[in-house]
Amino acid sequence: MSFTKKDTLRKLEQEVQEYWESEKIFEEDAPTDGRVGNVEEKYFATFPFPYMNGRLHLGHTFTISKAEFAVGYERLRGKKCLYPFGFHCTGMPIKASSDKLKRELELYGCPPDLSKIPVKTSASVQEDTPPAGTGPQYKKKSKVLAKEGGLNSQWEIMQSMGLSDTDIPQFVDSEHWLRYFPDFCKQDLKSIGLKVDWRRSFLTTDVNPYFDSFVRWQFRKLKESDRIQFGKRHTIYSPKDGQPCMDHDRSSGEGVGCQEYTLIKMRVKAPYPTSLSRVSGKPVYLVAATLRPETMYGQTNCWISPDISYLVFRSIQQGDEILISTKRAARNMSYQEFTQREGEIDILFEVKGIDLMGVALSAPLTHHETIYTLPMLTIKENKGTGIVTSVPSDAPDDFAALRDLKNKPDFRQKYGITDEMVLPFDPIPIIDTPDLGDLSAITACDRFKVKSQNDREKLEQAKDLTYKLGFRDGVLKVGEFSGKEVSEVKKVIKEKMISEKSAFAYQEPEKQVISRSSDECVVALCDQWYLNYAEPKWKEQAKICFSQLNCYSGEAGNNFIKSIDELHEHACSRSYGLGSKLPWDEQYLIESLSDSTIYMSYYTVSHLLQGDVYGSIPGSLLIRPDELSDEMWDYVFDLNTSYPGICRISKEKLDVMRREFSFWYPVDLRVSGKDLIPNHLTYYLFNHVSAWPDKQTHKCMWPRAIRANGHVLLNNEKMSKHTGNFMTLSDGVDRFSADGMRLALASAGDTLEDANFIIEMADAGLLKLHTLLEWIKEFLTYNTSLRTGDYNFVDKIFITEINNVLQTIEQQYEKMLYCEVAKYSLHELLTYRDKYKEQCLIYGGMHRELVERFIKIQTIVFSPICPHICERVWQLTGNTGSVLNARWPELIPFEVGASQDSWLAAGTFLAETVHRMRVKMKTLVETKSKKGSAAAADLPGFCEVFIAERYPPWQTKIVDVMRKCFNRETNSFPSNQVISSLVQNELGENKKSMPFVQRLKEKVLEGGSISCIESKVIFSEKDILSLANEYICYALDLDKLWVKDVSLAPEKTQQDCVPLNPFITFHYTSPSPTLNIYFKNPQPCAGYFSEYIPLVQEDPVEHVIARLRRRLNISRDLTITLVSYTDPILQSRRIPELDTNYTNDPLYRVLSEDTVFLINGDQLIASDNDRRQSAGTDLIYLIT
Repeated sequence: MSFTKKDTLRKLEQEVQEYWESEKIFEEDAPTDGRVGNVEEKYFATFPFPYMNGRLHLGHTFTISKAEFAVGYERLRGKKCLYPFGFHCTGMPIKASSDKLKRELELYGCPPDLSKIPVKTSASVQEDTPPAGTGPQYKKKSKVLAKEGGLNSQWEIMQSMGLSDTDIPQFVDSEHWLRYFPDFCKQDLKSIGLKVDWRRSFLTTDVNPYFDSFVRWQFRKLKESDRIQFGKRHTIYSPKDGQPCMDHDRSSGEGVGCQEYTLIKMRVKAPYPTSLSRVSGKPVYLVAATLRPETMYGQTNCWISPDISYLVFRSIQQGDEILISTKRAARNMSYQEFTQREGEIDILFEVKGIDLMGVALSAPLTHHETIYTLPMLTIKENKGTGIVTSVPSDAPDDFAALRDLKNKPDFRQKYGITDEMVLPFDPIPIIDTPDLGDLSAITACDRFKVKSQNDREKLEQAKDLTYKLGFRDGVLKVGEFSGKEVSEVKKVIKEKMISEKSAFAYQEPEKQVISRSSDECVVALCDQWYLNYAEPKWKEQAKICFSQLNCYSGEAGNNFIKSIDELHEHACSRSYGLGSKLPWDEQYLIESLSDSTIYMSYYTVSHLLQGDVYGSIPGSLLIRPDELSDEMWDYVFDLNTSYPGICRISKEKLDVMRREFSFWYPVDLRVSGKDLIPNHLTYYLFNHVSAWPDKQTHKCMWPRAIRANGHVLLNNEKMSKHTGNFMTLSDGVDRFSADGMRLALASAGDTLEDANFIIEMADAGLLKLHTLLEWIKEFLTYNTSLRTGDYNFVDKIFITEINNVLQTIEQQYEKMLYCEVAKYSLHELLTYRDKYKEQCLIYGGMHRELVERFIKIQTIVFSPICPHICERVWQLTGNTGSVLNARWPELIPFEVGASQDSWLAAGTFLAETVHRMRVKMKTLVETKSKKGSAAAADLPGFCEVFIAERYPPWQTKIVDVMRKCFNRETNSFPSNQVISSLVQNELGENKKSMPFVQRLKEKVLEGGSISCIESKVIFSEKDILSLANEYICYALDLDKLWVKDVSLAPEKTQQDCVPLNPFITFHYTSPSPTLNIYFKNPQPCAGYFSEYIPLVQEDPVEHVIARLRRRLNISRDLTITLVSYTDPILQSRRIPELDTNYTNDPLYRVLSEDTVFLINGDQLIASDNDRRQSAGTDLIYLIT
């Protein structure tokens, strides 16, 4: 990588950014006429404000770039665009980090003695379980390590951010974080040229009194509308922090919710085993967590792990009982009112699983009076209770394990299991499942050929099938609900078992959740303020809002629908962290996902209220924080059309704010990572329909579009500080320049799948940008020497290519597919430019006006992606103002009556034909080389191209059949069997039909459209190849190219030649008569050589001149004139006179453009309008 080129671009970018700032390019205000902004007039885009506990990284920047590119494009459409940016500080992370740092300094000194700081426990740093059959090399560190880089102390984490040992102690004050990182965030974003109106920036929490007033108003409105309630609810909870732990409070486990189980109580029957003798005579239950309480009718045994240590503890939930489970499950239960005091487990003792083998149990619903505990080695401690009830009729895992145990007496003996504990117990038919019968697990295991419980992949397939069909279509055939569908009675059976005290309701996190304070979270039943997202009417409004939303992706849409359906209560208050206080209960803070749902509306007025991001000074309207009120916010945000009776702010000032809101709202685009769909983005929809209810006047305030994207990989690997595979925004700009970084971000990907930022491609992009700038500078230096006047056929092709790409780029911008935008606006346009430049070498050079229009068009359409270099080009090419204020370019006008489609198709055909000729020539030469031919190093000098304007009649019929049966929605054909039947109906039996069908299918697949097999071509292939004859000969170094109709070809060639697919054949010797003619230049001091050059039958003068120019490397700026002798035998032997005037001298004849050379034996004849004359064996060429 050349640092000089990068430094050149960085200097340019800094100059351009200074220009934008001086001109206030990105500062936008609502029109003063008070009109409401419509979709044709304004564009308001937002990004979820990032958390201010570190520098922005590549992941932030990737998502930010989506809104950035959209704003750039919408500016070109003539819209007023607003892109504000705030700083999020609400929640636990900053407070937890500052407190952790404070503890480290108090305990270990300043700077701390790092060797004394304890290493993270397994609760805070845990490795994921690798896939079956993989070794330890496949293990991945948890998200905690990924975020913290494997660092053990907060001091080390601060050091990794580039902070000095003298600066770090200041961060024990949480407010110092709020003063430090927002400035860096703004600096980093400005370095990439973000189109942000920085006047509107603010940070959250009660440090900012203006935003604090806004959030408190929002929450009072939610409570007034009964959206917020108080009560006990299950929630993810951090015992260490003493409060619920929502997504933004987590180091790992974002998006993880509560998993509800039914705990089946299996009572230990007397006599108790020795291991339980201490509780003999008391009710003791093994509790098994299940998701399928309806299958308890089929219990045959209970699985436990011989290697796990189980807790025996006291529970009070259904009376004074003794329960047995893993320690982890008991910890969860202690926060769900199972124990006397929250978080305290009344442990009686611990017992190893091996000491519980063969215990007799009484289980609910099963017809067996007694079942037994049996060993299962695959049970894990990190899910459920470590105890599993066994239903082999409907659970493939249970059936496979029970079958193995029955077949392995040695295994039974090892764990003290007697035959009567296992052999009498067979699967019990309890559920009739269509396609699987009433023993679905056995049927599925047979279908997937499961041999043992170790066939994990096959068992997963069997389990997916049985569980899906069993719940969806299964019908109970036993018990009081016999004949009822499983989906109908599942919940009823669960509630009945709980009411009869044979089961508990129990919840735990779906997966491990680690809080920012490194605590493993539980599910707790908490008294809390919560947003009741489960309320049916609110859900219905959210669905209506979503139905009007553009989410750009079917997959994202499905995720939204799922999230809306599954969303229930959300705890909105915290007792620890930073934020605004709950207005009616100030012991609580409003949590970070709840104060960030409608703050986009605050952007519309923030610059009028606050003079800095902290709200420490008033904004342009000079309104003080103590003057704000709920009535004022109602009026500003169009919830009350009347000026509030009691208000300390003048109507004129409120009207200015109301005007800003009314013009800019609603939000036209919100961009985010896909991981925010289940929480923030769905809350965003719910809270907007709550703030602006379902009234005709307020529907227009609901969000219009959300664009979610996948995460971004760095060099095809997840970013991680721990591995060093990590990049901050500032690192990227320093390495690749702002535009180089932006180009790489655009090219990284657009779908919900993870994108890939490739450093090698970013380096290549930087070089390409520098090369583009240098080419434009060179063009501007020499453009006066370029061709002007009428457009030739190469110009016309180039025009249609530019226009076609321009339309494609517009379509991709509308779809927000920026990888495609980068491809077409940079790479494709430059490819067409280079091809045009090459073709123009033969036809007098490039057309000046056309190249100027090309540069202007590319500069405009590429400016949303790489605005700095485009701004500089805009200035260099003499345009006024900023390219960011330009308008989307119009198509280049084409000649009246001409079809752009035909010229575009002709250009594509020409490029593809030349490419095929190159490939075929290369193959021919390589084949000769392998055969050891003496001429292997030589290229063939002659080529025949046979073209077919139409398919033969039998092929035409097949083409018509193929076009009719092609499915344009799926872009596919039916099966070959269907096509064969249709073709036979038209042609009868024909051995050539299906091979031809296959060729057509391949052609459509390559071309991507059914138009690739048009039965008639919309341009003349012969005309376009004839016009390009000289270019093709130049490009392939041919002496002669013949373009012939396929009717002149051999019969086999005629069968292979179809429209748009000419038959090409090369020759080392001419298939037509040829003569080697001696060309000489008699001009004094000219320095041109004499050379023998072959002339072919019916060679026109223009082809001969082109051949001569190519052979002797004569510049195309010079004109070549051919002259023959009037007496070729005598005159060619005379010594030429230096001052001969060849035009007027009767001894010479200047050959006109209409001259055609004919060969008669060894005689060359020059024919001109039926006038024929022998030309001898020598010709003169003159250079002027």
